[in-house]
Amino acid sequence: MSEVICVAPGALEVVREALAKEQNADDLALWLEVNGISNSSYTYDLWFGPTSAIAPGDASQHCGGVLFVVPAQSVERVRGATLDASDRGGETGLVILNPNTPRPVAPTFSGDELTGPLARRVLEVLERDVNPVIAGHRGHVGLVGVEGSIAFVEMSGGCQGCGMAGATLSQGIVIAITDAVAEIREVVDVTDHMSGATPYFGPGAAPGPP
Repeated sequence: MSEVICVAPGALEVVREALAKEQNADDLALWLEVNGISNSSYTYDLWFGPTSAIAPGDASQHCGGVLFVVPAQSVERVRGATLDASDRGGETGLVILNPNTPRPVAPTFSGDELTGPLARRVLEVLERDVNPVIAGHRGHVGLVGVEGSIAFVEMSGGCQGCGMAGATLSQGIVIAITDAVAEIREVVDVTDHMSGATPYFGPGAAPGPP
């Protein structure tokens, strides 16, 4: 199995020193789990736990003689992250550098938010300037709702899970909406890209400004 996380040499040294102080160290692994969200970033729990607790779906990898385990529900949330050492206040600890961030959650909308004059103008931009461009990539962008100066959108089809979805958002969708609708200052993508079934991987997956 390919590595889920990268363990920096400094972090490995910290873990080894701590593990050496544990009883039955040979039967223990360092477990790393996402346990919450704070300030738009994941928070984590690290502990030494028995290797016998590893279950199907959990990711395990050996590094420098230490077994690292990520529970199944955290695997995709930390894939590509780096476990490193951090020296704060003269005390060495561990820090997780994670390129993954939690998916923004849209406010609860009743449906009326899509019928107001501001929402209708955003919908017009999506249907006129955005969706015809990304249709060639089998993609579609819908409006979830508008709250204040923020438009919440959701991608589907080829845009859901596409590795270039972020570029499509920033270089195309945001510019199109904010240029045409002055009242909208921010566009938030609330798509669950992890569940995308048919992401577009062809060349030019991220169109420029429509």
